[in-house]
Amino acid sequence: MNPVNYVILSAVLFSIGAIGVLVRRNAIIVFMSVELMLNAANLAFVAFARINGILSGQVIAFFVMVVAAAEVVVGLAIIVQIFRTRRSVSIDEPNLLKH
Repeated sequence: MNPVNYVILSAVLFSIGAIGVLVRRNAIIVFMSVELMLNAANLAFVAFARINGILSGQVIAFFVMVVAAAEVVVGLAIIVQIFRTRRSVSIDEPNLLKH
C-alpha cells in the first residue's frame, strides 16, 4: 500500500478530531477528539518517515504517545473530579473550576 494513503487517512482522522473539538460541548468527547488528533499526527509522522526512509518519525511518534498517556492520566482525573463535584462535564460553564 502506498504511504500517501496513510497521509490522507491521517488528514481525515485529524479533521474528524478537530470537528469534534469545535462542535461538541461534552468534556469527555472533546478529550477523545484531542486524542484522535494526536493519533492522526502520529500516523502522519510515521507515514512521512516511511516516505523519506528515515527513523525519526517513529521516534517522534513514540514521544507523542508518552505525552498523550500522561495527558490521559491527568485530564481524565480532572474530568472525573469535576463530574463528582458538579454532576456535569459540560465545557460551557466558564466558572467550573472556581470554588
